[in-house]
Amino acid sequence: MKVVIIMGSKSDMDWSEEIASTLDELGVESVMRIASAHKVPSKALDIIDEYKDKEIVYITVAGRSNALSGFVDAQTEKPVIACPPYSSKFAGADIFSSLRMPSGVCPMVVLGTEQAGLAAAKMLGLTDKDLQKRIKDYQEENRKQIDKDDKEVK
Repeated sequence: MKVVIIMGSKSDMDWSEEIASTLDELGVESVMRIASAHKVPSKALDIIDEYKDKEIVYITVAGRSNALSGFVDAQTEKPVIACPPYSSKFAGADIFSSLRMPSGVCPMVVLGTEQAGLAAAKMLGLTDKDLQKRIKDYQEENRKQIDKDDKEVK
């Protein structure tokens, strides 16, 4: 497994599946897990410990008060990407719990599911030439789509 997606609860499943879909399209293995930093922090610690010797990237998916991303980041030397699901409740202000972290804690915040998957793939691609090629091909497909769309609107 290369990307471990940790959700705060099962209600984050749809958002996490969108991330996993991008990873799958890029040929990157992923696994989904559930652990709440607020309700059962020991579960999060167990998951982090389970993957301590693996070459992985974590993507954390937790809404409301996103303690999960900072908690995971503070417990590992592996990269952590926070991808909190957008909530129109509180006019989206709950995003601040993902952005404001204490010193020494640095999860990268990426708001889009596709972008979180792509960011994780690029991190793993640093040591994987085949993955670098798949990312390049993925980006080229996006460029082709822009050219196609431009021709259609002319």
